[in-house]
Amino acid sequence: MPLLRRRSCRGAAIVDFVLVLVVLVPLVLGILQVSLVLLVRNTLASAASEGARYAATAGRGEGDGIARTRSQIDGAVSGRFAQDVTARTVLVDGAPTVVVTVRATVPALGLGGPGVGIEVAGHAVEEEQ
Repeated sequence: MPLLRRRSCRGAAIVDFVLVLVVLVPLVLGILQVSLVLLVRNTLASAASEGARYAATAGRGEGDGIARTRSQIDGAVSGRFAQDVTARTVLVDGAPTVVVTVRATVPALGLGGPGVGIEVAGHAVEEEQ
């Protein structure tokens, strides 16, 4: 009887391994996707803020802020995230403020396919000349 019992348990470890992988792999990939999106979002927000501060300094303009934002993004993550960068000057409580906005799409796990749309903005009060 013990011989039959051993044979009936053969391959059970493989089945257990596959069942655990079915749950574990999507969980790990989901954590990686969230991490990638947060990394890109934080980088874009930092670059937009830097671009707005640069554009708000005396003697600079919105075009300078856009160029600075694009170079920051290109140096940190990838230039493909710097395709849609805009800058405009608005009044906030009567003070002219430069707003740099960055829109980008982060693909699934950086491989392509459907992505997550991100829009961030950086603000800075213009210096007086």
